[in-house]
Amino acid sequence: MTALSRPALVDGLQSLAAGYDLVLCDVWGVLHNGVKAYEAASDALTRFCNGGGRVILVSNAPRPGSAVAAQLDGFGVPRTAYDAIVTSGDLTRLAIQERIDKVVHHIGPPRDMPIYDGLDVRFGSIQEADYVVCSGFDNDETETVEDYRARLQAMLDRKLLMVCANPDLVVERGHLMLPCAGAIALAYEEMGGTAFYAGKPHGPVYGRALSLAAELNGRPVAKERVLAIGDAIRTDIAGAAAFGIDSLLVAKGIHAEELGLHRGDLVSDHVQDWVDRQPVMPTAITDLLSWT
Repeated sequence: MTALSRPALVDGLQSLAAGYDLVLCDVWGVLHNGVKAYEAASDALTRFCNGGGRVILVSNAPRPGSAVAAQLDGFGVPRTAYDAIVTSGDLTRLAIQERIDKVVHHIGPPRDMPIYDGLDVRFGSIQEADYVVCSGFDNDETETVEDYRARLQAMLDRKLLMVCANPDLVVERGHLMLPCAGAIALAYEEMGGTAFYAGKPHGPVYGRALSLAAELNGRPVAKERVLAIGDAIRTDIAGAAAFGIDSLLVAKGIHAEELGLHRGDLVSDHVQDWVDRQPVMPTAITDLLSWT
């Protein structure tokens, strides 16, 4: 499918499925909201797989794919809904491995420490470190970027590279919008620092997903047969556009509040007008991910 001048409004994945062999699906905001799973989304992906398609979950979670799979198990997302997972945590681990002889300073909560599991990493203070890995806020419910300004200045003084393990600016947790590592990395760049982003919207995570799909299929998947699904313009949709693949925007995700959408409302021309004002445009738009 080729994106038209305006994205198509669709009721579900079924109307698009025949045009694609591979779906690269976002996790947080599409399959769950950090509190509960969206059963219709899992059903849609399972039906796509049962029809012969492949689904690879592409997440900006700052943890290995195995940890995300365990979290999805806890939410009740069936493994029939996907074939594999690629996370920004996976790519961050590769970045750490490339610098295994260097000292790293970590910014982020203890729950993200599995990103280092099995790696012979040396940790140190900002003054001791050769680079920094930022996986998020120590407390994303109470802190803001301003709480990190002094640390960022200390990093900038030493010209340290920041590896951002989660490029998202915010994430939905239940009814709350909480800041992510991407907000800290963006502030660091605005101060003059250098950041490497391990996940969406940057190309390496998509390249890894397509390589994994080729391994599963025994042959490459053409980009025109790949559909990205996500709820964030800045990461999911922009990343798909830059990589040259089609995308489906889930409107009632991270942008629901600014769109004025509520459960039960249907995607309408109001959403189309909003999309027209964005720097990138999806191929299609739906309310919440479902089959029909």
